[in-house]
Amino acid sequence: MELQHPPRSKRTAFLLSQLGALASARFAERTRELGLTPSDAGVLRLLGRTPGLSQRSLADRLGAVPSRVVPLIDSLEARGLVARGRSSADRRNYELRLTAEGTKVLGTLRGIAEQHEAELLAPLTREQSVQLAGLLNQLASAHALDKDLHRGTAPE
Repeated sequence: MELQHPPRSKRTAFLLSQLGALASARFAERTRELGLTPSDAGVLRLLGRTPGLSQRSLADRLGAVPSRVVPLIDSLEARGLVARGRSSADRRNYELRLTAEGTKVLGTLRGIAEQHEAELLAPLTREQSVQLAGLLNQLASAHALDKDLHRGTAPE
């Protein structure tokens, strides 16, 4: 005898999409208050976790061609948040690092992200939040999603 699985909601993907759009829009509002875009915030977070990342590797992580990443890095560098330096391993490449100001802004972004998440998950109990996080991580892993940033959201 075959095991019967309970029927699944036909709206789960739709609701995930709606919640994702809501979360993205609210986060964009919060980053805008710092003069940043969500793409800027994602790059700062990634460089905070992987100092010395090359521009090419950053472009790969973003799912963008390297020429699209150059203006983004130019902008962050002009604002004193990111510094470029020639790679000691390969002088053809630039390594990217947060400046002291970039590190300070990243700390502010972490606080904003924590508040953002707390507000978004406020209707859930702590146990439900932990369960949801586990399920979302499982789905993200199964679909090979980068848990550090949104691919394909590099500036155009």
